[in-house]
Amino acid sequence: MAAGYRLIARVVKTHGTKGEVVAVPAGGLPPVLSAGLRVAVVPPALKGKRWHTVEDVETSPAGQLVSLSGIKSLGDASELAGKSLIAAEEDLPDDLEMHDPQSLCGRDVVDGRLGLLGQIEEVMVGPANDVWVVDGELGETLVPVVEEMLDGVDEDGTIYVNIPVGLAPWDDGEAGEE
Repeated sequence: MAAGYRLIARVVKTHGTKGEVVAVPAGGLPPVLSAGLRVAVVPPALKGKRWHTVEDVETSPAGQLVSLSGIKSLGDASELAGKSLIAAEEDLPDDLEMHDPQSLCGRDVVDGRLGLLGQIEEVMVGPANDVWVVDGELGETLVPVVEEMLDGVDEDGTIYVNIPVGLAPWDDGEAGEE
């Protein structure tokens, strides 16, 4: 079975004179570059290495400051600016799909007390946590993506949550009571 690959970051510029680059996450993903991760540069250069290992990563306001194997000078790094980095999906964090707008939009969200809330229409990326915009028959619900509210995902991709009373605008706390 062939491995799948995923676009994870875009190199925006060089940093310093020792070959470091500044990379930003691609496609709404969280920062996933970490030391030891094998990445490929796309499009590849006509000559030279295509695959590199992340040697060091530091977070900065501009993005992730990244050192890659084989990239040791400002000249080497400047050839990466404007290119993208991909990695094998099997090497990425297991919970990545829970932060990936491409794989989340359209999924059903079911609350343990309220039932089907609707489908994820948008993923808003925030500084502390993401927020899912869930649209259903009873309206729109903003669901913060925090561990305390997530209950699991089944085989068909349905996401189960336990949101607090009042988070859904139409929830008066009496749902499911008879």
